[in-house]
Amino acid sequence: MAARSTWKGYLKINLVSVPVKAYTANASGGGEVRLNQLHKDCNSRINYKKTCPIHGEVSGDAIVSGFEYSKGQYVIVDSDELDKLRTEDEKAININTFVSPNAIDPIYYSGKSYYLVPDGPVGQKPYSVILQAMIDEKRYGVATVVFHGKDQLVLIRPYGDLLTMEVLSYENQVTKPSAFAEEAPKTEVIPEELKLAKMLIGQSTAKKFDLSAYKDNYTEKLTQLVEAKIAGKEIVAPPAHEGPQIINLMEALKQSVAQSKKEAKPERIMEPSVPKREKAARKRKSG
Repeated sequence: MAARSTWKGYLKINLVSVPVKAYTANASGGGEVRLNQLHKDCNSRINYKKTCPIHGEVSGDAIVSGFEYSKGQYVIVDSDELDKLRTEDEKAININTFVSPNAIDPIYYSGKSYYLVPDGPVGQKPYSVILQAMIDEKRYGVATVVFHGKDQLVLIRPYGDLLTMEVLSYENQVTKPSAFAEEAPKTEVIPEELKLAKMLIGQSTAKKFDLSAYKDNYTEKLTQLVEAKIAGKEIVAPPAHEGPQIINLMEALKQSVAQSKKEAKPERIMEPSVPKREKAARKRKSG
């Protein structure tokens, strides 16, 4: 768990209020290899300095926030003043409604996820009751919250023994498929090709999925490249892979189905894992 929470407040459902803390669920760095920008002539690292046109370079603690109300004219707004703008409701994640897990298309997920945990002993019991109720009823909560200085639309859902908060995009922030209507396919689907495509999907479908089987191969190769260059080794490109020459879609589908049968790899698609708490709830119902 992160050493410091990114937000503190309340999870509210009508008159029920639960003190919670939010921790980011996205791992920092993720093991990626970061390349720095260097000056081509001397390999010195490029610096980005914050400067004032009058006083030159300035430190972070000398920087304040302001709003430009006229050309070159600013009104200063400090953090204390911003905190005073927050009402009690704005210090809470207000669940407005509950929906089924598939009610919101994943395209609205922004990719920012947070774990919500009880903030102190007083929050333990109501947190557990709400969590178990959402698991039993198979419901997610749609909520609003002032987060990082702006109104956010979020989805509250169970994950394991915790609740998570997924930041959503608003309706007007997502481009609709109709914007690409002219480029959408308008060709006729041939029954024989459709049948083969369904067979290929069926053979590649698994009942179980292990996300840990997928690795960041590019980062691994980049790490090997860096290590080889540090050791002064010559970089040799791997031989190019030549794929089979496919004449048409039907032939490609036939060869793919045949190859899929030979490989018989079961772990292909993701099905949502059932957290242990949800499994226990199902067992109680079936019993």
